[in-house]
Amino acid sequence: MIKIITDCTSDLLPKIYSSKDIEMIPLYITIGGKTYQDGVDISTEELYQKVQECGELPKSSAVNPATFVERFKKHIDRGNDVLFMGIGAKFSVTYQTALLAANEFPKSRVRIVDSANLSSGIGLLLLKAAKFRDAGDDLETIAQKIEALVPLVRTQFAINTLEYLHKGGRCSGTARIFGTLLKIKPIIRVIDGAMVVAQKPHGKFSVALEVMLDYLRKDKNNVDPDCIMVTHSLAPEEAVFLKDQIKKIVKADTILETFASGVISTHCGPRTIGILYILKK
Repeated sequence: MIKIITDCTSDLLPKIYSSKDIEMIPLYITIGGKTYQDGVDISTEELYQKVQECGELPKSSAVNPATFVERFKKHIDRGNDVLFMGIGAKFSVTYQTALLAANEFPKSRVRIVDSANLSSGIGLLLLKAAKFRDAGDDLETIAQKIEALVPLVRTQFAINTLEYLHKGGRCSGTARIFGTLLKIKPIIRVIDGAMVVAQKPHGKFSVALEVMLDYLRKDKNNVDPDCIMVTHSLAPEEAVFLKDQIKKIVKADTILETFASGVISTHCGPRTIGILYILKK
Protein backbone atom coordinates (compact mmCIF):
# COMPACT_ATOMS: atom_id res chain seq x y z
CA MET A 1 0.00 0.00 0.00
CA ILE A 2 1.07 3.58 -0.74
CA LYS A 3 -0.29 6.54 1.18
CA ILE A 4 -0.39 9.84 -0.71
CA ILE A 5 -0.10 12.94 1.47
CA THR A 6 -0.37 16.60 0.47
CA ASP A 7 -0.92 20.00 2.07
CA CYS A 8 -3.95 22.26 1.93
CA THR A 9 -2.64 24.34 -0.97
CA SER A 10 -3.47 21.56 -3.44
CA ASP A 11 -7.06 22.87 -3.35
CA LEU A 12 -8.91 19.63 -4.01
CA LEU A 13 -12.41 19.12 -2.68
CA PRO A 14 -12.80 17.21 0.62
CA LYS A 15 -14.78 14.48 -1.14
CA ILE A 16 -11.89 13.98 -3.59
CA TYR A 17 -9.31 13.68 -0.82
CA SER A 18 -11.55 11.04 0.72
CA SER A 19 -12.45 9.10 -2.43
CA LYS A 20 -8.85 9.05 -3.69
CA ASP A 21 -7.43 8.17 -0.25
CA ILE A 22 -5.25 11.30 -0.10
CA GLU A 23 -4.37 12.74 3.29
CA MET A 24 -4.26 16.52 3.58
CA ILE A 25 -2.12 18.44 6.09
CA PRO A 26 -3.27 22.03 6.79
CA LEU A 27 -0.76 24.86 6.75
CA TYR A 28 -1.09 27.84 9.08
CA ILE A 29 -2.50 31.34 8.66
CA THR A 30 -1.80 34.14 11.14
CA ILE A 31 -3.88 37.32 11.27
CA GLY A 32 -4.94 39.65 14.06
CA GLY A 33 -2.48 38.03 16.44
CA LYS A 34 -4.07 34.59 16.09
CA THR A 35 -2.92 31.53 14.16
CA TYR A 36 -5.34 29.18 12.42
CA GLN A 37 -5.12 25.86 10.60
CA ASP A 38 -6.15 26.61 7.03
CA GLY A 39 -9.46 24.99 6.17
CA VAL A 40 -9.88 23.65 9.71
CA ASP A 41 -10.13 26.69 11.99
CA ILE A 42 -10.78 29.28 9.29
CA SER A 43 -12.45 29.35 5.87
CA THR A 44 -11.55 31.55 2.93
CA GLU A 45 -14.68 33.63 3.51
CA GLU A 46 -13.74 34.16 7.16
CA LEU A 47 -10.19 35.02 6.12
CA TYR A 48 -11.36 37.90 3.93
CA GLN A 49 -13.63 39.13 6.73
CA LYS A 50 -10.67 39.26 9.10
CA VAL A 51 -8.59 41.15 6.52
CA GLN A 52 -11.28 43.83 6.49
CA GLU A 53 -11.54 43.85 10.28
CA CYS A 54 -7.78 43.89 10.98
CA GLY A 55 -6.61 45.95 8.00
CA GLU A 56 -3.67 43.64 7.47
CA LEU A 57 -2.71 40.81 5.16
CA PRO A 58 -2.50 37.35 6.73
CA LYS A 59 0.81 35.53 6.95
CA SER A 60 1.05 31.88 5.99
CA SER A 61 3.49 29.36 7.43
CA ALA A 62 4.42 25.72 6.96
CA VAL A 63 4.12 22.93 9.49
CA ASN A 64 7.23 21.87 11.41
CA PRO A 65 9.30 18.76 10.64
CA ALA A 66 7.88 16.95 13.68
CA THR A 67 4.39 17.07 12.19
CA PHE A 68 5.62 15.44 9.00
CA VAL A 69 7.54 12.81 10.96
CA GLU A 70 4.39 12.00 12.93
CA ARG A 71 2.23 11.72 9.81
CA PHE A 72 4.77 9.65 7.89
CA LYS A 73 5.46 7.32 10.83
CA LYS A 74 1.77 6.59 11.31
CA HIS A 75 1.51 5.11 7.83
CA ILE A 76 4.92 3.43 7.77
CA ASP A 77 4.07 1.64 11.03
CA ARG A 78 1.00 0.29 9.24
CA GLY A 79 3.19 -1.10 6.49
CA ASN A 80 2.49 1.62 3.93
CA ASP A 81 5.01 3.56 1.86
CA VAL A 82 4.49 7.34 1.68
CA LEU A 83 4.44 9.76 -1.24
CA PHE A 84 4.30 13.44 -0.24
CA MET A 85 3.68 16.22 -2.74
CA GLY A 86 2.60 19.69 -1.70
CA ILE A 87 3.25 23.29 -2.66
CA GLY A 88 6.32 23.79 -4.88
CA ALA A 89 9.80 24.31 -3.46
CA LYS A 90 10.06 27.89 -4.77
CA PHE A 91 6.83 28.95 -3.05
CA SER A 92 7.29 27.63 0.48
CA VAL A 93 9.67 25.87 2.87
CA THR A 94 7.14 23.04 3.05
CA TYR A 95 9.06 20.94 0.51
CA GLN A 96 12.37 21.29 2.38
CA THR A 97 10.64 20.55 5.69
CA ALA A 98 9.15 17.37 4.27
CA LEU A 99 12.59 16.34 2.99
CA LEU A 100 14.05 16.78 6.48
CA ALA A 101 11.31 14.59 7.92
CA ALA A 102 11.83 11.95 5.23
CA ASN A 103 15.46 11.56 6.36
CA GLU A 104 14.14 9.90 9.51
CA PHE A 105 12.97 6.91 7.48
CA PRO A 106 14.49 4.45 4.99
CA LYS A 107 14.74 6.06 1.54
CA SER A 108 12.66 3.28 0.02
CA ARG A 109 9.71 4.08 2.29
CA VAL A 110 9.16 7.84 1.83
CA ARG A 111 9.37 9.78 -1.42
CA ILE A 112 9.05 13.60 -1.57
CA VAL A 113 8.12 15.05 -4.97
CA ASP A 114 8.45 18.73 -5.84
CA SER A 115 5.22 19.70 -7.61
CA ALA A 116 6.84 22.98 -8.77
CA ASN A 117 3.29 24.28 -8.58
CA LEU A 118 0.52 25.59 -6.41
CA SER A 119 -3.23 25.26 -5.98
CA SER A 120 -4.94 22.68 -8.17
CA GLY A 121 -1.83 22.50 -10.33
CA ILE A 122 -0.75 20.23 -7.46
CA GLY A 123 -4.22 18.71 -7.37
CA LEU A 124 -3.98 17.55 -10.97
CA LEU A 125 -0.71 15.76 -10.21
CA LEU A 126 -2.19 14.18 -7.10
CA LEU A 127 -5.05 12.72 -9.13
CA LYS A 128 -2.50 11.23 -11.52
CA ALA A 129 -0.53 9.81 -8.58
CA ALA A 130 -3.66 8.19 -7.18
CA LYS A 131 -4.42 6.72 -10.60
CA PHE A 132 -0.91 5.25 -10.88
CA ARG A 133 -1.12 3.86 -7.33
CA ASP A 134 -4.48 2.24 -7.96
CA ALA A 135 -3.08 0.67 -11.14
CA GLY A 136 -0.45 -1.08 -9.01
CA ASP A 137 2.67 1.04 -9.54
CA ASP A 138 5.25 1.02 -6.77
CA LEU A 139 6.40 4.13 -4.91
CA GLU A 140 9.43 4.94 -7.03
CA THR A 141 7.59 4.35 -10.30
CA ILE A 142 4.80 6.71 -9.24
CA ALA A 143 7.29 9.37 -8.18
CA GLN A 144 9.17 9.18 -11.47
CA LYS A 145 5.97 9.32 -13.54
CA ILE A 146 4.79 12.39 -11.61
CA GLU A 147 8.15 14.13 -11.96
CA ALA A 148 7.89 13.62 -15.71
CA LEU A 149 4.45 15.27 -15.70
CA VAL A 150 5.47 18.30 -13.60
CA PRO A 151 6.73 20.37 -16.60
CA LEU A 152 3.50 19.63 -18.47
CA VAL A 153 1.18 21.29 -15.94
CA ARG A 154 -0.30 24.58 -17.12
CA THR A 155 -1.39 26.95 -14.36
CA GLN A 156 -2.75 30.43 -15.00
CA PHE A 157 -4.79 32.77 -12.81
CA ALA A 158 -6.50 36.08 -13.45
CA ILE A 159 -6.13 38.53 -10.55
CA ASN A 160 -9.07 40.88 -10.00
CA THR A 161 -7.50 43.19 -7.41
CA LEU A 162 -3.90 44.32 -6.91
CA GLU A 163 -4.50 45.01 -3.20
CA TYR A 164 -3.30 41.61 -1.97
CA LEU A 165 -0.27 41.54 -4.26
CA HIS A 166 0.59 45.00 -2.95
CA LYS A 167 0.09 44.18 0.74
CA GLY A 168 2.11 41.03 0.32
CA GLY A 169 5.07 42.94 -1.13
CA ARG A 170 4.55 41.54 -4.62
CA CYS A 171 3.50 44.85 -6.15
CA SER A 172 4.93 48.31 -5.39
CA GLY A 173 2.70 51.15 -4.24
CA THR A 174 3.27 53.04 -7.49
CA ALA A 175 2.51 49.96 -9.56
CA ARG A 176 -0.67 49.45 -7.59
CA ILE A 177 -1.84 53.02 -8.15
CA PHE A 178 -1.24 52.93 -11.89
CA GLY A 179 -2.55 49.40 -12.14
CA THR A 180 -5.76 50.40 -10.42
CA LEU A 181 -6.19 53.48 -12.58
CA LEU A 182 -5.67 51.41 -15.72
CA LYS A 183 -7.84 48.61 -14.32
CA ILE A 184 -5.09 46.07 -14.96
CA LYS A 185 -6.11 42.47 -14.29
CA PRO A 186 -2.78 40.60 -14.44
CA ILE A 187 -2.49 37.03 -15.63
CA ILE A 188 -0.20 35.04 -13.34
CA ARG A 189 1.32 31.84 -14.72
CA VAL A 190 3.52 29.25 -13.06
CA ILE A 191 6.67 28.78 -15.14
CA ASP A 192 9.69 26.74 -14.02
CA GLY A 193 8.22 26.47 -10.55
CA ALA A 194 7.73 30.21 -10.00
CA MET A 195 4.95 32.75 -10.49
CA VAL A 196 5.40 35.23 -13.32
CA VAL A 197 3.20 38.01 -14.67
CA ALA A 198 2.49 36.68 -18.15
CA GLN A 199 0.16 39.42 -19.40
CA LYS A 200 -1.39 42.66 -18.12
CA PRO A 201 -4.82 42.99 -19.73
CA HIS A 202 -6.78 46.03 -18.60
CA GLY A 203 -10.45 46.91 -18.49
CA LYS A 204 -13.22 44.58 -17.42
CA PHE A 205 -12.34 41.33 -15.66
CA SER A 206 -13.94 39.45 -18.55
CA VAL A 207 -11.00 40.52 -20.74
CA ALA A 208 -8.61 38.66 -18.44
CA LEU A 209 -10.83 35.58 -18.56
CA GLU A 210 -10.63 35.60 -22.35
CA VAL A 211 -6.84 35.78 -22.16
CA MET A 212 -6.81 32.59 -20.11
CA LEU A 213 -9.20 30.92 -22.53
CA ASP A 214 -6.85 31.88 -25.35
CA TYR A 215 -4.07 29.90 -23.65
CA LEU A 216 -6.38 26.90 -23.60
CA ARG A 217 -7.32 27.40 -27.25
CA LYS A 218 -3.65 27.34 -28.23
CA ASP A 219 -3.14 24.11 -26.29
CA LYS A 220 -6.46 22.45 -27.16
CA ASN A 221 -4.97 19.70 -29.34
CA ASN A 222 -2.46 18.79 -26.66
CA VAL A 223 -4.59 18.91 -23.51
CA ASP A 224 -4.79 15.77 -21.39
CA PRO A 225 -8.55 15.03 -21.33
CA ASP A 226 -8.55 13.41 -17.87
CA CYS A 227 -9.31 16.61 -15.99
CA ILE A 228 -9.36 20.39 -16.38
CA MET A 229 -9.76 22.47 -13.26
CA VAL A 230 -11.35 25.85 -12.70
CA THR A 231 -10.14 27.07 -9.34
CA HIS A 232 -11.23 30.32 -7.72
CA SER A 233 -11.36 32.42 -4.59
CA LEU A 234 -15.01 33.45 -4.28
CA ALA A 235 -15.67 33.91 -8.02
CA PRO A 236 -18.66 31.60 -8.62
CA GLU A 237 -20.13 33.53 -11.56
CA GLU A 238 -16.81 33.60 -13.41
CA ALA A 239 -16.41 29.88 -12.71
CA VAL A 240 -19.71 29.10 -14.41
CA PHE A 241 -18.69 31.20 -17.42
CA LEU A 242 -15.27 29.53 -17.74
CA LYS A 243 -16.66 26.01 -17.43
CA ASP A 244 -19.19 26.71 -20.17
CA GLN A 245 -16.49 28.14 -22.44
CA ILE A 246 -14.05 25.30 -21.76
CA LYS A 247 -16.67 22.79 -22.92
CA LYS A 248 -16.77 24.59 -26.26
CA ILE A 249 -12.98 24.46 -26.68
CA VAL A 250 -11.93 20.96 -25.60
CA LYS A 251 -13.48 17.60 -24.85
CA ALA A 252 -12.52 16.76 -21.29
CA ASP A 253 -13.58 13.77 -19.22
CA THR A 254 -13.98 16.05 -16.21
CA ILE A 255 -14.14 19.81 -15.74
CA LEU A 256 -13.81 20.28 -12.01
CA GLU A 257 -14.56 23.42 -10.02
CA THR A 258 -12.42 23.75 -6.91
CA PHE A 259 -11.90 26.47 -4.35
CA ALA A 260 -8.71 28.26 -3.37
CA SER A 261 -7.54 27.59 0.16
CA GLY A 262 -6.89 30.37 2.63
CA VAL A 263 -3.13 30.19 2.05
CA ILE A 264 -3.55 30.60 -1.70
CA SER A 265 -6.19 33.33 -1.24
CA THR A 266 -3.85 35.22 1.08
CA HIS A 267 -1.57 35.89 -1.87
CA CYS A 268 -4.10 36.53 -4.62
CA GLY A 269 -7.25 38.13 -3.19
CA PRO A 270 -10.98 37.73 -3.84
CA ARG A 271 -12.37 36.85 -7.27
CA THR A 272 -9.05 35.41 -8.42
CA ILE A 273 -9.78 32.54 -10.80
CA GLY A 274 -7.68 30.13 -12.82
CA ILE A 275 -7.72 27.45 -15.49
CA LEU A 276 -5.39 24.52 -14.88
CA TYR A 277 -4.63 21.43 -16.93
CA ILE A 278 -1.91 19.01 -18.01
CA LEU A 279 -0.52 18.68 -21.52
CA LYS A 280 -0.20 15.29 -23.16
CA LYS A 281 3.36 16.00 -24.27
